[in-house]
Amino acid sequence: MARKCHITGKQARTGNKRSHALNKSKRKWGVNVQKVRILVDGKPKRVYVSTRALKSGKVERV
Repeated sequence: MARKCHITGKQARTGNKRSHALNKSKRKWGVNVQKVRILVDGKPKRVYVSTRALKSGKVERV
């Protein structure tokens, strides 16, 4: 299962790591997701949810 928020759809972003000499190489910025139990279609289910969604109250833990 991919590290993607079940509620907001947030997932990892990619870009370049730039050195002082402006050399570039690919890197990835991970997303801050936690595996929590929430109600999905009236049933408890363990899914990845972003911390932003948890803090803002978009989802309630079971």
